[in-house]
Amino acid sequence: MLVRPHGILKVLFQSVRKCRSQIHQLSSNCRSPTAKSEVILKNSRCLHTSPISRSWWEKDRKGGYNFTRASVSRKQMILDGLKELKTEIALWQQEVREKLESDPILIYRPGEVDVKFQFHQPKDLEKWVCTTDSDHSEGYSKASFDISPSGYGLFHGTLCNRVPIDGKIKRSGYANISSMRARKSFKRDSYHDWHPYNMLVMRIRGDGRSYLINIATEGYFDVLWNDVYHFALYTRGGPYWQHVRVPFSKFFLGSKGRVQDKQGPISLEHVTQIGFTVDSRHDCEGPFSLEIDYIGCEFDPLHTEKFAYEMYKQDKYIVGT
Repeated sequence: MLVRPHGILKVLFQSVRKCRSQIHQLSSNCRSPTAKSEVILKNSRCLHTSPISRSWWEKDRKGGYNFTRASVSRKQMILDGLKELKTEIALWQQEVREKLESDPILIYRPGEVDVKFQFHQPKDLEKWVCTTDSDHSEGYSKASFDISPSGYGLFHGTLCNRVPIDGKIKRSGYANISSMRARKSFKRDSYHDWHPYNMLVMRIRGDGRSYLINIATEGYFDVLWNDVYHFALYTRGGPYWQHVRVPFSKFFLGSKGRVQDKQGPISLEHVTQIGFTVDSRHDCEGPFSLEIDYIGCEFDPLHTEKFAYEMYKQDKYIVGT
């Protein structure tokens, strides 16, 4: 069957004329502030209710847990800021002092561990946050992060599999500790630059459970806010300390607890947080205990692996096999 060219041109002209009239009507409606606000509100509602667009952006950095944010007056915000002014100035002075006295490391010697976090005093725990399912009304587990009687950081508590009867929560029983977001003075965001290293080194003493090491690399865009790299930490239990060396190439990418299809190595220049998670899967509820001496990084010249997992990525012009 033959298609006449002038028929196709007629259809194109009609569609262009229709789009032009709709744009003109939208611009005329947006001339007044009231109409403009109504159009914006209507578009925002469509964006929130659309199931496709909901996966394109993140509403909040907390992943949905900030739905009960309290409104604070401007006067109260000024008063709270003045209370933190002394602390922020001291932190700024420390930054300037480190900048002037810093001696850049030019050679990273094998076997030398640069300690990033240590847990010997209560002030070392102020930079860490401990959370459980009960903090989000999702379960009944309890946990805390304290100094142990032997003088080290102790992450301990009790896991509970009991699920709240609300018809929404399906699984519960987890606890987590995480370092606070790396930042500079006056609430400026910063990053841990670990790109010269290829090993994560820890000295721990566990209870025989399996824990999950989490390294967050929060990016600039909202779709990258929840990117976390994971790796399993197996503890032996017993009274003896355990030295752990985990290559950064072994970590795999996850977001909101789901392993991602598209993987890649960690961007070690943009590390924001590190933490540990324990859960009660396979009916392993009950007490848990993880004692940590320090967390550091190391450069091993014998480890040349960039990323441990094959992705089997096909070229774009290959449709199938």
